[in-house]
Amino acid sequence: MLDLRNDFPQLKKPLIYFDSAATALKPQCVIDALCRFYTSEYGTVHRAVYALAAHATALFSASRKAVAQFLNASCEEEIIFTKGTTEALNLLAFCLGEALIQPGDEVLITQVEHHANIVPWQLMCERKGAVLRILPVDDRGEIVLSPFSERTKIVSVAHVSNVLGTVHPISKIAQLAHNVGAVLVVDGAQGAPHLPVDVKALDCDFYTFSGHKAYGPTGVGVLFGKKELLSQLPPYQSGGDMIDKVTFEKTTFASPPYRFEAGTPPIAEVIGLHAAIDYLASLDLTKVQAHEEALLAYATEQLQLLPGVTIYGQAPNKGAILSFNVEGVHPLDLGTFLDLQGVAVRTGHLCAQPTMARFGVEQMVRASFAIYNTLEEVDQWIAALKKAVNRLR
Repeated sequence: MLDLRNDFPQLKKPLIYFDSAATALKPQCVIDALCRFYTSEYGTVHRAVYALAAHATALFSASRKAVAQFLNASCEEEIIFTKGTTEALNLLAFCLGEALIQPGDEVLITQVEHHANIVPWQLMCERKGAVLRILPVDDRGEIVLSPFSERTKIVSVAHVSNVLGTVHPISKIAQLAHNVGAVLVVDGAQGAPHLPVDVKALDCDFYTFSGHKAYGPTGVGVLFGKKELLSQLPPYQSGGDMIDKVTFEKTTFASPPYRFEAGTPPIAEVIGLHAAIDYLASLDLTKVQAHEEALLAYATEQLQLLPGVTIYGQAPNKGAILSFNVEGVHPLDLGTFLDLQGVAVRTGHLCAQPTMARFGVEQMVRASFAIYNTLEEVDQWIAALKKAVNRLR
């Protein structure tokens, strides 16, 4: 078991935090990196020659290199900084739509995607006259795969379901996509913070994740894209720092990644993300994965002992996410009573209303685990859950 709680100052007060799938708590090293930059290192990037700006630019560039190494990208130019996974998916929906999609082409997503991996593709399909196709999942929450259509141009799928915890077979999906000449986009918001990610081994064309779910700051995310594909895409937004030459007659654009990073970037947040990645790298993600698997297995075992509990997502390969309902108890009420006992869980449709519909419910309760959680906390959560259910029934 990992013993990291002292690294997270928010855990110095009584708190059982089981909502890391929404956003993770921050280790002191990330907080220190942000404070240090704003206190003594602050400067703009890519725009000036004075010492502060040069140092900030070096820190910013080092962050890009660290992310490339973290994902095993081929080069730093394959890493684009965004505001988060949502912006990255919107960027891809727009740019790939412009570059690849003709009327009648198909975009393929699964039945259990986060809204951020549904709505951008819907809007793009409406704009371009394309068709959105849905891959179903079985009762365990696993994707039902079959050969893709020759009309399929884009496949976009979560690495790990934010509701069911299912770890989807990305390499297999990549093979199916590439067999018909389609590109594969992976929403890694729930994958990168918890699993070792090797974009070469996965053979995905694009991979996205958010800094704040990976123990980093809010307002920053990552989009990996294969260099040869990024070079074919038009800009998503325009402004400073993404240009090559501007005249009133015509503007030419910078090469990736700068083509996709218009305006002043989230400098401090990118530097804070570097600190978070260094922190994760110091732990070894295989150990992180083993720790979280142990938490999930124990929590699932204990939860199943309670009467009237339905657990959603029973795939054998799961991330540390446990979504459930208790018969006769509304999820919102349950979440509120748990909060009164110092336990933070997520309730509601979890930004995945089609997933709710697939399993015949409107809302769920979700407990999600991270590196700072313990088996003792699971015991305390189960005890709090019993008290809440007894009070509410």
